[in-house]
Amino acid sequence: MNNKRLTLHFQIASKILGYDHMKEIKKRSECPVSFSLDFFGDKWTLLIIRDIVLHDKHTFGDFLQSAEGIATNILTDRLKMLEEQGLLMKYPVAGKARIGYCLTEKGVTTIPIVIEMALWGISQNNSDLKKELTAALRKDKAGVIRQLTSQHIQLYRLHKSNTTLNT
Repeated sequence: MNNKRLTLHFQIASKILGYDHMKEIKKRSECPVSFSLDFFGDKWTLLIIRDIVLHDKHTFGDFLQSAEGIATNILTDRLKMLEEQGLLMKYPVAGKARIGYCLTEKGVTTIPIVIEMALWGISQNNSDLKKELTAALRKDKAGVIRQLTSQHIQLYRLHKSNTTLNT
């Protein structure tokens, strides 16, 4: 299917599903780097994933508290897009009238990307994550990625089974 037809199909599906306002993902070429940039083309998408992975944030209110100051309309749009693309799953927060978000099995595949970007930022900007996390990454990056991946897959499976039981 050519790029124009793919874009048209995405636009039609978005209108049917009620996501007219969502960020349109256009595929410009067959290059995997280009596709990744098209998907993660703005800072907010990766910052939401960063907040889930590195800062244990899971609710709309949590994301709004991030230092970067995302606007509510942009946050709503990115959360819907990440859910629609299968990277996030909504779940009810126990005992509260709120919705949480967790990475799906597809979403956890972004953990190494976030870690590499964080390490690059540390090396280029003399900034830091939590000191313990930075030290652990420098000592055993692969182990930390495995641990984070396992932790988020378990969280996803827990919420998926609870959501399935409640429906």
